[in-house]
Amino acid sequence: MDELKGDCAQCFGLCCVALPFAKSADFAASKDAGTPCRNLLADHRCGIHDRLRQKGYPGCTVYDCFGAGQKVSQTVFRGNDWRTGERQKMFAVFPVVRQLHELLFYLAEARRLDPHDDLVTAYAEVERHTVASPDDILALDVAEIRAKVNVLLLRTSERLRTSAKSYRGADLIGARLRNKNLSNADFRGAYLIGADLTGSDLSRADMIGADLRGAELSGADLSTCLFLTQPQVNAARGDARTKLPASLSRPAHWAATPARRR
Repeated sequence: MDELKGDCAQCFGLCCVALPFAKSADFAASKDAGTPCRNLLADHRCGIHDRLRQKGYPGCTVYDCFGAGQKVSQTVFRGNDWRTGERQKMFAVFPVVRQLHELLFYLAEARRLDPHDDLVTAYAEVERHTVASPDDILALDVAEIRAKVNVLLLRTSERLRTSAKSYRGADLIGARLRNKNLSNADFRGAYLIGADLTGSDLSRADMIGADLRGAELSGADLSTCLFLTQPQVNAARGDARTKLPASLSRPAHWAATPARRR
């Protein structure tokens, strides 16, 4: 799924220009949509990429375009830089394609885990939208596309999980869930902000849309989680014992040694 991973070298820094952010714990300064970030270099690279957290931009480290940046830059706009091309249209197209690429990520994962023709067809249809003309992309009803895809993803999740245990949309902010057997659970859209999942078994748990900001995953087993993304992992805390899917990377800011018991 390399095409669904961000390739900054093939992008015109779209996430650093098109998207807005407000000064907060996640960003050291505010920026309007369409305005280049103060850290963006002339070659579209980030000047503090290896020091984002230290410089007060942890929000950037938990963002992933799922490959939409290079798709918009190189395919939809055929390599035309926003500095010389249709900047406003490019900035409007980028977040739409980003949503579509996220759906492609989920469909690719579902297809890998539980191959079915309907998933192959859906993937091809969504992918076709991502290479359409800018005007056609802007005319898409993304909510309708997402709803159709969600039916397939939910069906896949239900086929793969052996438990009806559901925490869908649950408020689990700060919950103490240490050393729990949470395998096969449904955490779709659950708020796990700051939750303590140390040592818990999350194998085959459905994690679509789960908010893992600040969640403690030290020693937890997420190796077979369904639909877990890199941004979710980046937003959490973990250590050397945390088990992740082979397709995801261990964040650099995670502890290299096991966390102390509290």
